[in-house]
Amino acid sequence: MSQIQTIQTESNSPSRSLHSAMATSNGFLTTPTKTTLNDKNSSSSVSRKHHRSHQKTTESSSSFKARFEAYNRLQAAAVAFGEKLPIPEIVAIGGQSDGKSSLLEALLGFRFNVREVEMGTRRPLILQMVHDPTALDPRCRFQEEDSEEYGTPLMSASAVADTIKSRTDTLLKKTKTAVSPKPIVMRAEYAHCPNLTIIDTPGFVLKAKKGEPESTPEEILSMVKSLATPPHRILVFLQQSSVEWCSSLWLDAIREIDPTFRRTVIVVSKFDNRLREFTERWEVDSYLSASGYLGENTRPFFVALPKDKSTVSNEEFRHQISQVDLDVLHHLQNSVKGGFDEEKYKSQIGFSCLKDYLESELQKRYKEAAPATLALLQQRCSEVTTELNSMDSKIQATSDVAHLRRSSMLFASSICNHLGSLIDGAADPDPEQWGKTTEEERSESGIGSWPGVSTSLKPPNATLRLYGGAAFERVMHEFRCATYSIECPPVSREKVANIILAHAGRGGGRGIVEAAAEIARAAARSWLAPMLDTSCERLAFVLRNLFDLAIERNHLSHANYAKKIVDMEGYVGFHAALRHSYNSFIHNLSKECKQLVRHHLDSVTSSYSQICYETDSITPYRYQHSTLFLELSEHKTKTSRKENIPNKDMTPGKLVDPREAYMTIPETPSPDQPSDDNFVIKKENDIYKRPSRIHGNNNNLRSGCSYSEICLSASQHFARIREVLIERSVTSALNSGFLTPCRERLMVALGLDLFAVNDEKFMDMFVAPGAIDVLQNERESLQKRQKILHTCLSEFKSIARSL
Repeated sequence: MSQIQTIQTESNSPSRSLHSAMATSNGFLTTPTKTTLNDKNSSSSVSRKHHRSHQKTTESSSSFKARFEAYNRLQAAAVAFGEKLPIPEIVAIGGQSDGKSSLLEALLGFRFNVREVEMGTRRPLILQMVHDPTALDPRCRFQEEDSEEYGTPLMSASAVADTIKSRTDTLLKKTKTAVSPKPIVMRAEYAHCPNLTIIDTPGFVLKAKKGEPESTPEEILSMVKSLATPPHRILVFLQQSSVEWCSSLWLDAIREIDPTFRRTVIVVSKFDNRLREFTERWEVDSYLSASGYLGENTRPFFVALPKDKSTVSNEEFRHQISQVDLDVLHHLQNSVKGGFDEEKYKSQIGFSCLKDYLESELQKRYKEAAPATLALLQQRCSEVTTELNSMDSKIQATSDVAHLRRSSMLFASSICNHLGSLIDGAADPDPEQWGKTTEEERSESGIGSWPGVSTSLKPPNATLRLYGGAAFERVMHEFRCATYSIECPPVSREKVANIILAHAGRGGGRGIVEAAAEIARAAARSWLAPMLDTSCERLAFVLRNLFDLAIERNHLSHANYAKKIVDMEGYVGFHAALRHSYNSFIHNLSKECKQLVRHHLDSVTSSYSQICYETDSITPYRYQHSTLFLELSEHKTKTSRKENIPNKDMTPGKLVDPREAYMTIPETPSPDQPSDDNFVIKKENDIYKRPSRIHGNNNNLRSGCSYSEICLSASQHFARIREVLIERSVTSALNSGFLTPCRERLMVALGLDLFAVNDEKFMDMFVAPGAIDVLQNERESLQKRQKILHTCLSEFKSIARSL
């Protein structure tokens, strides 16, 4: 018999005794028998005693019922609004087919075929059981999704099962997942169920069902752990009696959550399957003690439930539950030699003992948690009221143009300041969450690898998640690595001949040198121009990503200094316009920088440029010097740090041996090509003679100039152009072209774009379709939350006064 049923019996008994005593007293008055004063006093004393007992029992029952209803309403509000409240709750945990669904039906006092919809593998189910003596038939109502309201009562078991299945399938299709942590809340009012709230979790499985993702078992385990981890929840762990403790699959998972089983109630289900193995008393007592596995202070419950799955009435179902309890005790007492230690273990055997224990334990937890819950409710009510006032101010401000202009300009200024901080170097928000590796930047930007570079570049710190100025500098370093990995490409003999012979006819002693320089200029324009464009696009991508980080930093600042920071959340149109304006600013910077670096490229590759003929040395970018660019990745080795360092023979400004520098240039001609020995410029009196138009200039050309030497000269000119371009021009141009405008011109550009407009156009950002609706919806949600929290607060104040 449940605790509530016991209380009802006790409360009725004193009433009948009092009524009987009064009738007897009236009878004494009509008889001639003489009544003494002591008899009267004794009768009156008994009546007062029974009255006080009845009153105390009634008050105890009503106070618990009030606490239970208050916590149920608070739980419904927590589910609807996502409130994190430490409400005492019971969480049922166990493997699939360990009897969780059968236990729920036994607690409810009726069957609703929860097993057939396989709820244990899909979504959690919060069952709020309410003992209502007037509900002779069960009334089940489901809480509406994303609302604290409950739907109309469902009377049939099939309707309950269909609703669970329908809601589960709808949510899983929407989220495209096999399981979901979002619970279904069902309130069951019935004369034969206790006041109890229990959360049925998805059952542990070893392997996913057909058609489900392979990760389903891991997802279920992770979800159950998250539901069971909060310390205010009581865990009810079910395991079949046929499983030995030493070979339990899920006991270790419970130990990870609650190592000492301090808040875990262990239930051995299907206990009747084990009974036939017991013949001696010591066997029973040893098994019931579970010594050596659960600890000295852990006392499991041993429960068996009806196996008959045929359709029976609710009354017959409850009778079967009671009969199974009696049969188990009868078997232990009469079929086991010596019986068992009833004084020690009888209170742990049978479903009725488990039900009474859970109800009393939850009642105790409710009473203990009431003061803390009251304090938390007062805090949340105050916070929600503040949020609601802020939302009202926002809605009123939508008609105040001057206020909106001032607030939006302050917000934009704050974002610009955060962008500057991120460029200068910052570690918040968390780089591990918001930063990107080099590979992620390449992938998400859609740019891919550097043009003309076939090898995979791994610059220092490529695996670290960076953003802002650090990510900008890493891209700059990667750009240098890419450019220095490119050499002057091979040039066909026909191209060399056409250029050389044309320059040779112009006279002067530098004809061949000028021809080699022209080859180098053409190669630089062809190969370095795409790399310059790619560098601008990669740097622009890094800067575009900073907008979201600046918004996050501003949000964190608002959370810490709510009264000092302008709050513009909810203005969807304004945020969209601000983001578009910022992206346009970065896009324009990228275009300007492309033009700027192209201008530098045109300058150094101009035929009037003397770069190729200068002999002064430029200190090149030393990749091997870690003082210029620190390598901070943990897993980098000495070898890997050198993998992107150009070969010493490729160092800019250094002349190298032709035999080493041009191993990629084929020295062996094809059969139809002349050899290097034949590809020479001869004097007029030799075999090959120039046409008469250059007859007078032939004596100025060096004889014996081979194809390899010309290619070597072109390669040296290419290296010189690349060195001057990268070290003298492009690096400083990219820094000043991107970073300086972000610090100095960004706020002005945003101001001109967003605020230098008339009021009508300005208000389009705030009254655009959806902006006001979002604010109104948020306000309505806050009003509902405020109302339900204040209702719960009033109830808990009354409860606190009665404690």
